[in-house]
Amino acid sequence: MVKKGRLLVSISVLVGLLAIMVNGDAATTRREKIEQPQWAFNATVIEACSCPMFCQCYFNSKPAGHSAHRSGNGLEHFCRFNLAYRVNRGHYGPVRLDGARFWIAGDLGSDYSMGETDWAVLIFDKSLSRDQRNAIATIVGYVYPVKWKSFTTAEGVIDKWEYSRDEAHATVDGGQTAEIKLRRSPSMTNEPVVIKNLAYWGVPRHDGFVLMPNEVQAYRVGSKAFQTRGTNGFMITLDITSKDVK
Repeated sequence: MVKKGRLLVSISVLVGLLAIMVNGDAATTRREKIEQPQWAFNATVIEACSCPMFCQCYFNSKPAGHSAHRSGNGLEHFCRFNLAYRVNRGHYGPVRLDGARFWIAGDLGSDYSMGETDWAVLIFDKSLSRDQRNAIATIVGYVYPVKWKSFTTAEGVIDKWEYSRDEAHATVDGGQTAEIKLRRSPSMTNEPVVIKNLAYWGVPRHDGFVLMPNEVQAYRVGSKAFQTRGTNGFMITLDITSKDVK
């Protein structure tokens, strides 16, 4: 089962603490932040969330309202998500990332217009080394350039990550910790619908949002566990390098 890490306030803080663990002192950390290694990252994501298809978070600063979860002011707004990553090719300096798997589950919260989001947990596959985990944590901060109210790390076994033209399926710990299952809806063609002229967070390049609603997307451990069915889902292959960021 997934093992929880330390509670952190943002991805940037996470990266800083991980760097201290590797380098041993804060002075070295500051120097390495200035002299950050060159890196490249190309990965495919199986993604799903609690919003209706297609997730309005890409067009607004507030997630969809959910009638089954009413607050004192009416509908409760949230975007609870799962992202199952597989790195196609990548490196951080000399650290190779090809084939690495990791997972992010969380909730964007009710309003992220100021760039602050609610919570997330970054789950590393148990096979990843400390250097690989540090590298992934750094790169994730550029892919999702937001501030989290709560950010934790964990580890588990990402034992399934597979897709075809018609479906995609990924699990952590056999689905006991987390699961995403997508299936293509019938359309006017035999191929999935793809959105290409839409930005994906801080990523400069991607091959399009391959739309496939979820049959289930769930994070099943802890006090923030959730599950939805029949809501938003897609796959996307993204590309970003150190040359793309400041």
